[in-house]
Amino acid sequence: MIRRLLAVWHARNLEFLRDRGSLIFTLLLPLALILGMSFVFGGPERAVFKIGVLTDDLGSIGHPFMSERYVDFIAMDDQAAAVRKVARHQLDLLLDQQGGAMRYWVNPDSPKGYVAERLLLQTDPGAQREPVGGEAVRYVDWLLPGILGMNIMFSCLFGVGYVVLRYRKSGFLKRLHATPITAFEFLTAQVLSRLGLILVVTVILYAGTSYAIGFHSAGNPALLLLIAAAGSLALIALGLTIAARFSSDELVGGLLNTLTWPMMLLSGVWFSLEGSPDWVRAIARLLPLTHMLDAARAVMLDGAGFTDVLPQLVFLALMALVLLAFGAWSFRWRTD
Repeated sequence: MIRRLLAVWHARNLEFLRDRGSLIFTLLLPLALILGMSFVFGGPERAVFKIGVLTDDLGSIGHPFMSERYVDFIAMDDQAAAVRKVARHQLDLLLDQQGGAMRYWVNPDSPKGYVAERLLLQTDPGAQREPVGGEAVRYVDWLLPGILGMNIMFSCLFGVGYVVLRYRKSGFLKRLHATPITAFEFLTAQVLSRLGLILVVTVILYAGTSYAIGFHSAGNPALLLLIAAAGSLALIALGLTIAARFSSDELVGGLLNTLTWPMMLLSGVWFSLEGSPDWVRAIARLLPLTHMLDAARAVMLDGAGFTDVLPQLVFLALMALVLLAFGAWSFRWRTD
């Protein structure tokens, strides 16, 4: 028995080592994630609070609160836009000392804003609190689009990628290739099938969450559905592009994880990238999940209309078309 077990063990090890793509991703993916996180979240002091300051020059503000550690002070020039960021949990606090005395804006429903306000009042008990313009939303209201978007992302990438991979390894695609169907038609059918399922699930989650917690939604639900459809199409096409060519479980899994981790960290699922380095935000703008969440939050929290989110919709639609065309061009029916 031991000899048979060792023979199978040895054969499986050789199979894995000969799959160069899987071996490379097994070694490089954790290293890439560690290096990426060290660049994005590293540094000698990690800021806990993001605080906007209405000024052109942060160095000109001589207030003692400006010397607090673990606080990222961000210069702002548009008061209305900055106050809106406070209301939407993108900034924890907004300061203004242009008139001599310190004024500040805080979202009363923000836990980090509450702590930042206490720190400010420790250094300046006379600071004047200003009302936040517009309706101050809860953090859960800001977070909900990110959670739904993350669920869409995983369903699109892994739900489609592994299905096509299974079809190829089982020989189903080889038999299907003998029919008149083209690669583009097959992939389009996969896209439409997954899209319908995802939209139904997302609508159920949206309605159920609305009933359970009564979240804030100022925009048109039909426009939200359109944004979800455009984002899902782009993400499905991205997953199909990976599955269209490769036949290794480990390689496809590594590639899909390589796509999902940056989107979870940089697309604003859990936190705002306000105040992050320009290069981090530039990378985030290339990710489909970023555009989907930005558009969804604009509609849900600010009541944005179709024209307001049209740039994000165009980006997602173009990405879906380009990736689907590329996937059809590079599609392989066989494993050999």
